[in-house]
Amino acid sequence: MDHLADVKKFAKKPLNEAAFAGMAKSYALVMGKPDTRYVACSDPAELDRVRENFLKKKLGLKSGDLDGSIKAVCEQMKEDRTKSRLTFYYLLAEHHGKLDLFIKK
Repeated sequence: MDHLADVKKFAKKPLNEAAFAGMAKSYALVMGKPDTRYVACSDPAELDRVRENFLKKKLGLKSGDLDGSIKAVCEQMKEDRTKSRLTFYYLLAEHHGKLDLFIKK
């Protein structure tokens, strides 16, 4: 899968290549495993993990409509049966204005 093309397909803004590169490096291990490579929007436990482990722990978000942003990304990617975790996380970080967290300084 070409993750860069996948992100470009769904991103609403021009791609932040530095942030994408940082995310790709951070999540290389996750993306290499078939059982963690994709986000299952139909699985409530999976969406809870995205909220707790990515939005709260990684992005540092405490409040706001976290579940709403997850649902919005699920809707944004609905045409894609296999939702790449890297693309999903990029879109969430973009939505919350947190792409800078992935840029190596």
